[in-house]
Amino acid sequence: MAFIEWTEQNKTNVKVCDDQHKKLFAMVNKLYDAMREGKGKEVMGEILNELLRYTLYHFSTEEELMEKYSYPGFIWHKKEHTELANKAKALKERFEAGEFIMSVEVLNFLKDWLNNHTVGSDKKYGTFLNEKGVF
Repeated sequence: MAFIEWTEQNKTNVKVCDDQHKKLFAMVNKLYDAMREGKGKEVMGEILNELLRYTLYHFSTEEELMEKYSYPGFIWHKKEHTELANKAKALKERFEAGEFIMSVEVLNFLKDWLNNHTVGSDKKYGTFLNEKGVF
């Protein structure tokens, strides 16, 4: 059973972004599965590194589209991306410094962010881009 489910509610109707969001959902579920098997700490570093790399890649995709089509909420949305990237980097640094990070903390952070960000602000750029003919 998945910890976080991709639903129609999460769709932006911009295929490239939705595909990337699905990968982020899969990363959260991978961490959840590892925790259920008692392997949370073993895969934490791997997942944090993957998360950091992938979020930066994903954010650049969204930002390029928003900039290309002059999305009016671009500055605000980019600020959200910067805040999330900084939080992900801080978690990674804490982990690398040997500080104990509970997998539940990371898992809940990712779940909340994915649900709030995709259903909230990402839906807005999705509607805007769809009106510009981007699907």
